Amino acid sequence: MSISLFADIIGMLGTASVVLAFFLIQLERINPKGLQYNLLNLVGAILLLISLSINFNLASFVIEIFWIMASLVGIFKYHQRRRLIVAEQ
Repeated sequence: MSISLFADIIGMLGTASVVLAFFLIQLERINPKGLQYNLLNLVGAILLLISLSINFNLASFVIEIFWIMASLVGIFKYHQRRRLIVAEQ
């Protein structure tokens, strides 16, 4: 298997993860503020970034960096909310 094909497969898995997260939101199967949504987006963006390290595209690279940052903010806020709930009990 060529490295380019491997990068394409990794990229498609990343795309599937990000699209699945969005689709599950639309179906109201997951909470947009929940951990699942943010993890799906984070994993997808990381896989796409790995793919982009082999088949580079600047615009896609930049958006994946922002996607990772947004996902990390969402995960951080999720954990903050959980800590607040535990502290209130």
